[in-house]
Formats: sequence, structure tokens, C-alpha cells
Amino acid sequence: MDVLDWRRRVSALYAAVRTAPSPAQGHATWIRERDTLFARHPASPIPPADRAVFTGLRYAPYDPALRFEVRVDPDVAPLRIDVTTGTDGVVPFDRIGRVRLPLGDLDVWWLGSYGGGLFLPLRDGSSGRRSYGGGRYVIDTVKGADLGGDPRRDLVVDLNFAYNPSCAYDPAWACPLAPPGNRLDTELHAGELASASTGASATEFLPDEEKSAPE
Repeated sequence: MDVLDWRRRVSALYAAVRTAPSPAQGHATWIRERDTLFARHPASPIPPADRAVFTGLRYAPYDPALRFEVRVDPDVAPLRIDVTTGTDGVVPFDRIGRVRLPLGDLDVWWLGSYGGGLFLPLRDGSSGRRSYGGGRYVIDTVKGADLGGDPRRDLVVDLNFAYNPSCAYDPAWACPLAPPGNRLDTELHAGELASASTGASATEFLPDEEKSAPE
């Protein structure tokens, strides 16, 4: 029931972001409410032993130049990846398209499990330095992280809302992260940044045959 309540609150938070008077105001709401959830909610990914000293997450200032409304280009080769996680079993993802940003292209994935959901992970030049080394999520609609857009045409991809997966805070979680088609060479100063709370291991979101290949 704690996780159910967490999901409801996250969904309500993103609904508030989508209806905010401006993207920057929505971003400020997102930061404020996320810090409250992480500090106080029983389903927080911050381990219980660390919550007493938790003082908040670190974020970059909002940069309007990193918000895009783009079409999902469906002209991509079919690709399915089955991600083995420690908590959710095997999670299948199908590549359904690509968004073309001024900073580079990113693959868009569809969660192939019950209910489905859009998934857009990101790894950029800041990963492992100023941001979590395993990469971050921008959109994960099955968890309520949905920035909006015309459902038939466009998708809002606002890199200021990039956030760490749960495995960044607690090694008990195993999270699917960014495959090669979701990596940017550009170093982004946007979204949630690395802090003392992050640093746990993660599961690479790669086909099995690529997991042992050097980068």
C-alpha cells in the first residue's frame, strides 16, 4: 500500500507539472514535492537508516533551452530487449521510435509488460561525474513520469526533469538503464545531479551479447 500511495503521488505530481503556468514553475513544484516524498514517504528509495540525515536532492537550475516538443520518428529497426532485474523479473522493452533533439537522437521504448508504458532513459557526458553514473530517466509513464505532449504527434522531452532511478540510492533495486541509442556525448547540466545519496550499482539496459563488451 505504501508503494501504491507513492505511485499515486508521483502521478499527481506530474499532472501538476503538465498544468503549471510555465515549465519553470512546474520544475520548481517537481523539485519541492520530490524532496518531500524522498524525505518523508515510507516508500522512499532512500534507505530508512539514511533518512534522518537526508537534506534533499541536488538539481541543476532550470534551462528552458533543454525543453523540446518533438515527434516520435517510427522509422527504426525493430528491437526487443529483455532486461533481467532483481526485483521485477525479466522486463521486456520494444524500441518504437526515436526523438531527434538538437543535442542528438534518443531511442523511445515501450514496456512490453501488462499495461505497457513509454520509457526514455538518458546517459550523457555528465554521467559518473556530475550525475549518476548509470544514467537517468526522463520519461517513464508506467511510474507516472509523463511530461505530456500531443498523444498522436508530439512528445515533451524536457531534460531538466531527468532523474535518478531507485537503484541510485539503494542497491536492493536493479533498474534498466540507457542502452547505446540513449546516450549523448554532450555533458548536460540539467535535472537531478549526483549527491551523497547516490552511487549504488545498476543493471545495464543492453542485450545479453553486449553486456560483456568494453565501452
